Amino acid sequence: MFKHQQSAHCESGVTSSLLNHSGLSLSEPMVFGLASALAFAYIPLVKIAGMPLIAYRMPPRSIIKGVQKQLGLKMCYQTFSNPEQGMDELDRQLDQGRIVGLQTSVFWLPYFPDAMRFHFNAHNLLVYGRDGDDYLVSDPVFEDVVRCDAASLKKARFAKGALAAKGMMYYPTQVPQSIDLASASVNAIKKNHRTMTGAPLPVIGLRGIRHMGKCIIKLSREPNKREKYLPHYLSHIVRMQEEIGTGGAGFRFIYASFLKETSKALNNELLAEAAEIMAEAGDEWRQFALVSSKMCKGRKDMNGEELAALLNNCANQEAKAWQLLKQYR
Repeated sequence: MFKHQQSAHCESGVTSSLLNHSGLSLSEPMVFGLASALAFAYIPLVKIAGMPLIAYRMPPRSIIKGVQKQLGLKMCYQTFSNPEQGMDELDRQLDQGRIVGLQTSVFWLPYFPDAMRFHFNAHNLLVYGRDGDDYLVSDPVFEDVVRCDAASLKKARFAKGALAAKGMMYYPTQVPQSIDLASASVNAIKKNHRTMTGAPLPVIGLRGIRHMGKCIIKLSREPNKREKYLPHYLSHIVRMQEEIGTGGAGFRFIYASFLKETSKALNNELLAEAAEIMAEAGDEWRQFALVSSKMCKGRKDMNGEELAALLNNCANQEAKAWQLLKQYR
């Protein structure tokens, strides 16, 4: 019997649910951490609603594929050029009793409140059955299971635009019943350390956080952009952080939970200390979002230097955690 679990983030939640259903008990933070999914990227060449893409985690599908590589899972991934074929294959797998992961567009999912429906094509959910024309859906960001009619689900799976899913569906075909957490956590943390501290591009990792602060300062010093563009720009940053990024750059809190859970399992004090530091980094991100929101709403004077300083605090706090984690063996 399938058991729904609410999660902080869709992809890590779906992956955790799939593995738990298959007999491998892994929490959402454990899935996120073992996938080396924590990141930061400021990519002006890729636009979301006309604004630069700002990511607080690795790209879509990285969590699923990261866990697959780290733990030796066998997964089946399928995309489709024909929507009807994609829906027929979903039905075939469900009829065989499979629980199936889907990548979808939030905008076309009718069970989302109108205020939360926007064009984002990388939302993950699970389908665990059918009832007439409705699909039975376990969406990890909801407290309970929901239903979605076939027409809406087809639109959500085959929406066009950035990160188009092309009907992406996936499910595990072979899952180990236990893992070597000590070895897997060392490999995962080392990989994540390289992403955050050793990326060659100045828009990735800790350097990327500081780079975004410099961009804010530059915009705040241009009168024609300070009044109109900058508030929209900051609102976009906060939205990517707070709504898509699980609240207060919550990926930092999820990663801190991974470190804490691993520290308990392995009785490792270094990981416990790093977990506390990373949680404090999440608090710094929350403070940045709060001040940015006040400036956007006119409750506080616009000050690019202050916001850049807050972002430097975020980067500095994360740097402390990664410096400590560099010693993990």
